[in-house]
Amino acid sequence: MIDLRSDTVTKPSLSMREAAADAEVGDDVYGEDPTINELEASVADVLGMEAALFVPSGTMGNQIAARVHTERGQEALVEAESHIYKWELGGLAQHSELQTRTIDGGERGVVTPEAVAEGYVEADDHQAGTGLLCLENTHNSKGGTAIAAGRIDAAASAAHDRGVRVHLDGARLFNAAAALDVEASRLTREVDSVMCCLSKGLGAPVGSMLAGSEAFIEQAHRVRKLFGGGMRQAGMIAAPGVIALENRHRLGDDHANAERLAAGLDELDGLSAQEPETNIVLVETDEPAEAFLDACEEQGVLGVPFGDHVVRFCTHLDADREDIEAAVRRVENR
Repeated sequence: MIDLRSDTVTKPSLSMREAAADAEVGDDVYGEDPTINELEASVADVLGMEAALFVPSGTMGNQIAARVHTERGQEALVEAESHIYKWELGGLAQHSELQTRTIDGGERGVVTPEAVAEGYVEADDHQAGTGLLCLENTHNSKGGTAIAAGRIDAAASAAHDRGVRVHLDGARLFNAAAALDVEASRLTREVDSVMCCLSKGLGAPVGSMLAGSEAFIEQAHRVRKLFGGGMRQAGMIAAPGVIALENRHRLGDDHANAERLAAGLDELDGLSAQEPETNIVLVETDEPAEAFLDACEEQGVLGVPFGDHVVRFCTHLDADREDIEAAVRRVENR
């Protein structure tokens, strides 16, 4: 089976498994796990932030950030197709009691300064006001679009001019950095906090990172405990993350495979593939998406529906060039 449902389906490498077994550990709630501390320091440095926090999932990281940055009842500006709005179970409302106001980021999910200005609500005796702007890079629902640093800077500046904090959902931030040929820290320079996943693209079995100022991370540590994310000898799951962080340097291979996959599928009857910017391939199907995916599964290829007639395939480190070429052949034979 060639599993292209997500870059989260990768299995930990032998070196990751060995690192987990041999990890030096301590009680992370007390800040005493040396492997956790090493990972957090490394990620903070890579992202150009003062400090970082290891969290079990990207969703938890996003939700912690929202809770720390805001007051109850405020509004969060979110892109209409963003992960934090569509796929996190209404967490902004449930965990932080925030209202959401959506922004249309267009075909690529790019939030403009004009959209921020239009969506902003000033607090008064009748309105709680805007407390947070959430950005996303890469943008999952738009097909893994890599948003340029200048675009992130401009939206963040528009929010900061109005006293609004900015959080970046960077679940696949390193994919954006690879596609744009910049350091990840360049993409986070103007935001107040950022979350990045170790288990998407980088191959770790579990875990994400939340980064920001020292004061922000100090508060985030408390909220992580509140949300049930306080962990004890967690170095055993952080150790694979230390290795995974180095996999950011090979993401260009996944992007090249995505281009091969899109080009191959686009030549097949009944399919139209969007040219990918990173490792996500969106394909329009003449037949219903579910029926198409059922036929693909029978041939040994897995994807996910992304609309009535749109499916998503995602390349990753467990699918090499030969797998991609085989996947195209199998889809052709469905």
